[in-house]
Amino acid sequence: MKTLKVPLQNISHYETLFDRIQYLNEAGAEAAIDQVNWKEAFPKYLPVTVRAAHDNNYLYLLYHVKGEILRTVNNKDFMPVWEDSCVEFFMQRQDEKTYRNFECNANGVLLAAVHETREKEKKLSPNEMASIIRFSSIQHRYEGEKEVSDWTLYLEIPKQTMGFSAEETLSGKKIKANFYKCGDKTEEPHYLSWNPIATPEPDFHVPSFFGLLELE
Repeated sequence: MKTLKVPLQNISHYETLFDRIQYLNEAGAEAAIDQVNWKEAFPKYLPVTVRAAHDNNYLYLLYHVKGEILRTVNNKDFMPVWEDSCVEFFMQRQDEKTYRNFECNANGVLLAAVHETREKEKKLSPNEMASIIRFSSIQHRYEGEKEVSDWTLYLEIPKQTMGFSAEETLSGKKIKANFYKCGDKTEEPHYLSWNPIATPEPDFHVPSFFGLLELE
């Protein structure tokens, strides 16, 4: 099991979104989403990283994706963004049976829910969805004659949306989690993860293969 120590940083001190993103990019802990778990059927690899930090009220995430043939078809929250160019964060509090997923395509369209199983879920409420700040940026370029994109996805996730109470502090918490990069209906379907997954077919809804986030 991989472990990522997530630093405590006063990111909310920065007033503008761009300053917060820049600071997270400099001060956040970095994890590579580099596990190609089903190489025979889905060998595609992309350079993908995520940076993480918290300030006791929010978890901050910044994904970097390089060289993807972009797909951004789904344009409303709760649509199947995993079919698009997509990054994901799954988490489970210690000693809890339920887990939560936060999935965003390259346009920042979000799918989020609390799960007992893959099929048995409760979607986040409109107020919870509105509380999650998202910002994406896309740069198009060419690799030879192939058009590709480098893109980033920034998230601010309130602790209450992760299942913590307003009175709880995030410092000292240990969270089971995994970070993913996928694109089921992209030109080059792929399924990458931070922590490796040993299932016969692609499946991200397996908390037994989550890694560990240690929040400082």
